[in-house]
Amino acid sequence: MALGKGAYLRAITTSRMGTSREIDKTMEGSTPPSVFVGSWNYPRVFAGPLIAPVREECGIMDTPESWIPAGWSQEDILSCRLDLVRGKRLQDVNQTNDRNAIRLQEIALSAGSLESEASFAEKPAGTSFSEEHTPFGPSAELIDFRAESSRFEPHLERCYYDSDLSASDAIFELQQNGIPFSSIQKALSVGALGCGPKRRLVPTRWSITACDTTLAGRFLSRVRQNNLIDTVRVHEFESLNNHYAVILLPTAWQYEWMEAFLHIRGDEEVLFSDHEEFRGKKEYSSVGGCYYSCKMAVLEGLERQRVQAGAFVLREARKGYIPMGVFNVRENVRQAMLQPYREFEDLSSALFDISTRMQFPMERFIGESTLLKSQFHVRQTTLDAFLKPGREVA
Repeated sequence: MALGKGAYLRAITTSRMGTSREIDKTMEGSTPPSVFVGSWNYPRVFAGPLIAPVREECGIMDTPESWIPAGWSQEDILSCRLDLVRGKRLQDVNQTNDRNAIRLQEIALSAGSLESEASFAEKPAGTSFSEEHTPFGPSAELIDFRAESSRFEPHLERCYYDSDLSASDAIFELQQNGIPFSSIQKALSVGALGCGPKRRLVPTRWSITACDTTLAGRFLSRVRQNNLIDTVRVHEFESLNNHYAVILLPTAWQYEWMEAFLHIRGDEEVLFSDHEEFRGKKEYSSVGGCYYSCKMAVLEGLERQRVQAGAFVLREARKGYIPMGVFNVRENVRQAMLQPYREFEDLSSALFDISTRMQFPMERFIGESTLLKSQFHVRQTTLDAFLKPGREVA
């Protein structure tokens, strides 16, 4: 029986958990600033800071937007992230004004790293990898945590004190003011955004998808007002053992996400996909949070270019790939949308060109698609019909 995507990613993660440095029951260091809110046992969840064993500015350790532009490798990211120690306490998500929640808000809204001290009930142990959130190192229940005071980032501070501003409006306003996605997501997660009575702590992985979905919805409302592109365009980018191809067609908005995983565990080649048409998608995607991260990144690029298009995104994860969170998709697709595009007269020519840089057969991408296949107006065809440049498919 074929594995679903969640089960597949858990399987390839189990054997790659990695190691982190040994930590005693007490530590001194800095929080980047960084917080993590779990989802187990909701609405009473484990929440707390992530602490690095360094007494210096370490903000880049929890700013995924910086890693690819800085040229970090997968090994660089893992080395950095596995040094972060998670302290945790049980927290009712509805209690946003108690001491622990306020402390988390102060951390998340900080303009810079905070020198910190922590003591734990036992020595922190383990590592955490996920297809949704970025990895981190050992964790343990907190007995005590202290951090220096710091000024808030001004835009985050304004939204925090505006209890009449909806979370959706705050997320978009912060994005428009250049606040990194990771900072917006953390503010939402600790209950620092939204109308006063509605504020809640939001598990980290849920808050990531909520921010992606909110921003994608705002961008889409604008993109739908723009003129269609008049040729087929292709943006590509490759990093962190992934290759991405964003194919833009001169159609009204539609979106298909297809991701192939090649030889990650052994000889397997598996493909997962999902799609939506012009009216969007109601149910949660079967491929998880990466669907929304990619959608947001594509729409952000289209809104910046002031155009409308249908988008088909092909991802190829290659041997050596490790799940490190949906930032991997979001930031790679963002980088792809910043690259100069190549223009083609038809979809067949574009797919043929892309296939020369892909390892996964284009025939399989097309054969297992829904929207991409429909562009050719036939239900079955041969590989040659799809891939010969300039050939019209009847």
